[in-house]
Amino acid sequence: MIQPSVKDIRDFSFEELQEYLTSIGEKSFRASQIFEWIYQKGAWSFDPMTNVPEILRQKLAQAFILKPHKIDRKEISQDGTTKFLFDLDDHQKVETVLIPAATRTTICISTQAGCKFGCRFCASGIGGWIRNLSCAEIITQVLHVKEEALKHDNPLSHVVFMGIGEPFDNFDNFMKAIRLINDQRGINIGARRITVSTCGVIPKIKQLANEGIQIELAISLHGYDNASRNILMPVNRKYPFDDLIAACREYIQATKRQITFEYILIKDVTCTDKAAESLKKAFRGIICKMNLIPYNPVSEFDHKTPSTQEMQAFRNRLEQFGILATIRSPRGRDVAAACGQLRHATSN
Repeated sequence: MIQPSVKDIRDFSFEELQEYLTSIGEKSFRASQIFEWIYQKGAWSFDPMTNVPEILRQKLAQAFILKPHKIDRKEISQDGTTKFLFDLDDHQKVETVLIPAATRTTICISTQAGCKFGCRFCASGIGGWIRNLSCAEIITQVLHVKEEALKHDNPLSHVVFMGIGEPFDNFDNFMKAIRLINDQRGINIGARRITVSTCGVIPKIKQLANEGIQIELAISLHGYDNASRNILMPVNRKYPFDDLIAACREYIQATKRQITFEYILIKDVTCTDKAAESLKKAFRGIICKMNLIPYNPVSEFDHKTPSTQEMQAFRNRLEQFGILATIRSPRGRDVAAACGQLRHATSN
């Protein structure tokens, strides 16, 4: 018999909920009804579940939590980007962002309260790591943004795990959440519309290759060799640049899937001719794409954003080398939408 250890029903997979229901003498088909209410109809309590017997609703309400996150702040950018700062039950705060575009509506999800990896350009790691989020805490972010998107007649279509925290440092809860997002009985978003970004936790990259789910993998590279990545990303000392590129080659071979490399453009640091030449050598023989990200200033770091001309010249140089590269359009700068900025601002 499965015991609801976390006391949140959104921590259960469909099969686990079926097993729980049969263990308390209920019919397993009730799991479909409950899932539909939570993930399709957006119920925030058991009371609206009118096709579920009242006595079962009472049992569920006694056994489980089903409630929204508390919204500490909600900021809406001029470009439509909406950033939520959620206050969790223990008063840890996490950020979630709704990013509307012409052809898609994307959510950017957090997987941890804080981050232990301390990249030296990112606000997420300022203040350190507190704890992992549960599967339910991850999923509830999606349910909030799904509801918000529907208010604007733009159904949620894509999910990116690029918020606060390193998803692969919370691998089990992250994967359980992905399967609920992908499940047709759950949130029902296709695997190829789900992207996870990692700073380069090599053992988990290898583990993901064996999970049998065709989500998109993005590598937060941000350096062009060991020396540059050591400066910007302390994780590189444990999982060096060359080993990471080798692991990516193995992942592509095992999954037959392309990887996206995320690369931050910092004036006179990563946006240089030397960097482009080094990336040419590193990516030789790899079919990939690069997402070039203009640096979003954080007061604690003394970096600067390159000019538009510098960024375009860097992209053009990469494309001359056969590397498909696009420059990400900044979104939500007026609401501190870069990862970790709103959370960090409210903690000061």
